[in-house]
Amino acid sequence: MEDLSRIYQSYADEVKRFLICLASNRDLAEELTQETFYQAIKSTHRYNGECKVSVWLCQIAKHTYYNYLK
Repeated sequence: MEDLSRIYQSYADEVKRFLICLASNRDLAEELTQETFYQAIKSTHRYNGECKVSVWLCQIAKHTYYNYLK
């Protein structure tokens, strides 16, 4: 997997836009974006390369948002 800081720089805006669409709240989307990347770091061993990194991160973001709603 690429260097984590490069992944953040490359995909943070895309993940944030995705979360803004889900949550309709910019502040919440920013917080959840940070949490998404934290969760991604914890689970890098599960990324198998079968999908784009952006798809993988947005799936993590979606689950992060759903956990927030609980």
